[in-house]
Amino acid sequence: MALPKAREDALAARLQALPVAAGKGWLAAVRAEALARLTAMGLPARRDEYWRYTDPASLNAPEAPVAHSFDASDESEPFDGMDRLKIVFVDGVFDPAASDDLTLSGVTIERLAEAGSKDIHWAQGLYGVLETRGQDPVARPFAALNSAFATDGVLIHVTGKATKPVSLVYVHESEVSDAILHHCVKLDPGASLTLLENGPAAARLNKVMEVEVADGASFHHIRLQGRDHERRAVTHLFARLGARSELRSFTLTANGRLTRNESVLELAGAEGRAHLAGATVGDGEFHHDDTVFVTHAAEACESRQVYKKVLMNGAVGVFQGKILVKPGAQKTDGYQISQSLLLDEDSQFLAKPELEIYADDVKCSHGSTSGAIDEVALFYLQSRGVPRRTAQALLVLAFLAEAIQEVADEDIAENIHARLERWLARHGSKG
Repeated sequence: MALPKAREDALAARLQALPVAAGKGWLAAVRAEALARLTAMGLPARRDEYWRYTDPASLNAPEAPVAHSFDASDESEPFDGMDRLKIVFVDGVFDPAASDDLTLSGVTIERLAEAGSKDIHWAQGLYGVLETRGQDPVARPFAALNSAFATDGVLIHVTGKATKPVSLVYVHESEVSDAILHHCVKLDPGASLTLLENGPAAARLNKVMEVEVADGASFHHIRLQGRDHERRAVTHLFARLGARSELRSFTLTANGRLTRNESVLELAGAEGRAHLAGATVGDGEFHHDDTVFVTHAAEACESRQVYKKVLMNGAVGVFQGKILVKPGAQKTDGYQISQSLLLDEDSQFLAKPELEIYADDVKCSHGSTSGAIDEVALFYLQSRGVPRRTAQALLVLAFLAEAIQEVADEDIAENIHARLERWLARHGSKG
């Protein structure tokens, strides 16, 4: 069916502004398939069910809205002091001078820009594959656009237990940069990897990460989105888990004009475990959207979704989360919680939790709440001599604690806690 004229014109304008994506051989064919998917679905609009709470206009625009980079020289870079392999992208372009050597025991790392020119590559079985699976039953146009036009990224093949984390650092310099990055991560049976991400990346970022976690493998993902308040981003995590495998992903978001993080996971092997968590703090012109779709397609799998948002001065938070239990996925254990703490009457939290279950021996639950600071607890702390602003910060940190507990590394969890403390000290709140 043909697209409505307005959506067809919007897509044409967006595509015309994009540079021709390099690539031949296997990558050229995949890009062509992704472009065909995008052309069939068009760009998202507010009338689309899963975009009703988030206006995609600034993501659809042909040019990236201006976003000034923020000077954070007074704050140390996240994960400083950790033994890690650092890979740096500046406005979406790999920076070899700032990056470490891409050699790590048990891990092979290549750049998409280079590997895409080969005739045959292992990533051919992953790039765009999970993204395509994730288009049903919900269309994800920005993910298809990414697969068709991504200019760079990393392809990570993990054959054993990585001796240290791989750290992707995104630097934003140009106020009109429009970055499209695509990463693929493949973990062989029994392999393990911790992947770290941090930085504002660009004025506007479109990022896709596809992760294949084989039987008995383990993938830990920790992402810090922050600093530049005028930036806009749409990100996608597509993952498929094998038997007895584990995936843990945690995201901290502070600042940003518009951020939409989509996570699409499929538990395809028995006894797999997937934990997704997010802690968000927003002030003023801030819109943050977590959209999650977890499919249980095998027996005795466990999933957890824990999302907490603290909003002030008119900030907006969105959570759209779904657990789908397919026929035959008995013994499923699915848990979903989304909560917001509104520090004034101007902020909003919009939630759409969903369960769809086609098996009869399952344990699934979901809940969503929104409220203000507990005045009784606040009064108690003040009566013990704690200043009001400090007392409120303590209660906010206690509220976010359940999400932060999903970070397995205690040192990283403490680092996240300290960053939240500093953010709250800078921003404070009304009253």
